[in-house]
Amino acid sequence: MSEIEETGTKVHYVCQTYIAQTTARGQQGNLQIDKQLQYSTPREAQDRAEREFRAENCIGADAYMVIEDQSSGEVGDPTFLVRLGSVPEQD
Repeated sequence: MSEIEETGTKVHYVCQTYIAQTTARGQQGNLQIDKQLQYSTPREAQDRAEREFRAENCIGADAYMVIEDQSSGEVGDPTFLVRLGSVPEQD
């Protein structure tokens, strides 16, 4: 679900959640992507990130948008709408 612009680009709104990967010793390790859900509007993605973050096993959630160039298939860097809890650092 996305918006298609007249410029040949498509906007994707995504909610992505994270869980803690456990080590062999049962300790909390690196972040691991749990869910990636796509929405029609930025508000829907942000609302879902906020709901998912309240779940017991979720340690972090992002809501973001990316723009895809329809002619080349390239996807730009994410623009974050909300970042909650433990999430990967931005480069």
